Amino acid sequence: MVVQQYRDGGGARAVRALAAAGVIAVTAGCMGGDGGGAGVGSGQRSVAADRPLDLLGQAADVLVEAGGAETRTSMETAAGGTRVTIRGQGAYDFRKQMGRLRVVLPKDPAGQDAAGAEGHRPITELLAPGALYMKNRGAGVPDDKWVRIDTTGLKDGNLVTGGVTDPMAAAELLRGAADVTYAGKTELAGVTVHHYRGVADLGRAARAASPQSRGALSAAAKGFSKDAVPFDAYLDEDGRLRKVRHRFTFSSDARGPEVSVVSTLLLYGFGLPVTVTLPDEDAIYTGEIRQG
Repeated sequence: MVVQQYRDGGGARAVRALAAAGVIAVTAGCMGGDGGGAGVGSGQRSVAADRPLDLLGQAADVLVEAGGAETRTSMETAAGGTRVTIRGQGAYDFRKQMGRLRVVLPKDPAGQDAAGAEGHRPITELLAPGALYMKNRGAGVPDDKWVRIDTTGLKDGNLVTGGVTDPMAAAELLRGAADVTYAGKTELAGVTVHHYRGVADLGRAARAASPQSRGALSAAAKGFSKDAVPFDAYLDEDGRLRKVRHRFTFSSDARGPEVSVVSTLLLYGFGLPVTVTLPDEDAIYTGEIRQG
C-alpha cells in the first residue's frame, strides 16, 4: 500500500486538556457497524479524487447538507491503570446543530455507576449550540428536572465533559487538520470508506468553525494546555464522515495523574428527520449539584 502524507503547518503535538464537571466520561476504541447504506450518488464527487486536507476541512459542511443522522458514541478514559467507558446512542441534526442521545454510564466492580449511585438510569442529553441539557443527572437533581450547562464556559468546550463529543464539534475539529496521512480504503459495515490519520489544531479549527460551534471550540482552544488533537477519520465516497476518533490527554490539576481520553463518533442513517425540543425554563434545575 502506498502511504501518502499531507502537511499544512506544524507537526503533531500531544494534547493536554482540563476537563470540567459534568458526566466526564469517555470512550472507546473500536465501534461496531455502521447500519446505514452509502453508495456513490450520481454526479457526486469521489473522495479518492480530492485532496485529503480539503475533504477533511469540508466534512462538517457535507454533514450539514446531509441533514440528520443516527449516531453512536463511545468515550473511554484511562487514568492510574483504571479504564472507564461511557456509551451513547441517538440522532443529530447537523443543520440545526441539535441532537438527542441516551448516555449509559458504566458500573464499577462494586456495582456502582460512574456517579457513585447504584443502578443509575441512562442520562438523556440534549445538544444545542452553546448548551448541553442533561436529565437523570443524579446527584440530588429531581427526576423531572434538567441540568443546563453553558458549553462555551467549559474549559474543554464540551469535547469530553458530557461523556459525548458533540457530533458537529467533532466534525468541525477536522477543519483544523494540519498533518494528514491517507491510510487507504477499508470497509465499515459494508460501506467503502477512506481512512485518514492526522492531527487537528484546536485554535485553527475554532477560527474556521461555523458561528454556532465557534464559542465551544474557542473555549477548548483556550482551556486545553496544548491544542493538538490526533484523530482517525473515515469518509465515504460522497465525502460524508462515517466515523471519527479523537485522542485527548489532560491532567485534572498540576499534580494529578495524566488522563487519556479516546472519543469515537459513528454516523449512519443519513437523511433521518430529527426533532429536538429543549426544556422550558421552569424545567431547568437551579439548585446545587452534588459531585459524586
